[in-house]
Amino acid sequence: MAEQKLYEPLNTLKPVGPEIWIADGPPVPFYGIGFPTRMTVVRINGRLWVHSPITLDEGLLNELADLGPIGWLIAPNPIHYVSVHLWHERFPQAQVLAAPGVKERAAKYNIPFPKHDVMGDDVPEGTEDVLRQRLVKGHRFLHEVVFYHIPSKTLILTDLIENFEAEKVGRFKAILMRLAGILDPDGKAPADMRGTFKSKAKARKAIREVIGWAPEKVILSHGRWYDHNGTAELKRAFRWLRIENGK
Repeated sequence: MAEQKLYEPLNTLKPVGPEIWIADGPPVPFYGIGFPTRMTVVRINGRLWVHSPITLDEGLLNELADLGPIGWLIAPNPIHYVSVHLWHERFPQAQVLAAPGVKERAAKYNIPFPKHDVMGDDVPEGTEDVLRQRLVKGHRFLHEVVFYHIPSKTLILTDLIENFEAEKVGRFKAILMRLAGILDPDGKAPADMRGTFKSKAKARKAIREVIGWAPEKVILSHGRWYDHNGTAELKRAFRWLRIENGK
């Protein structure tokens, strides 16, 4: 995947809406595939909320410094955490917030992880007018916290939808990703994730609420994100949860 043009330019802020940006990073190996990475930055009362921090890059850090100090570092699920300790070393004043299971996953793979608060449905104090969040329960171990940026009507996901573009991954990988259900334009949760939910009813309840927020945009960590028509894309991507059924 490294030989492909990803979401250039990398390691630079790209505006999404008022007080919200993304930064695309270099690929990371996962299941033998180079996964493109993407973090989201929200400025809240002058401080920066950084979701799923990518590999440290000095140019990107300079851009962030122009926006304000780092206030929060977010590890949204037990896969997206590996760079958090490096960011925290640079910004020790930042509050670290992690999804359930991140600490245990990091320990299993001998990856350092800083002292943190475990997230649920409550946003950090002082951010209530800007953010909403929900813990999507029901998976065997991949507990993901999803976020909604109220001013820009933007939902921020991590792995609950992946949406790779065939021209960016090559023909062979595109075939595999189509089989896994994560190929654009019909990206969704990967097949292995969908198959390992212990309680789809719990996930269904959270996702129905999230859809009810009616987001216009949906940021994803991997692949093409949705800069418009966000609510419709969510309904399509989560049809495997039977969200429109009454149960």
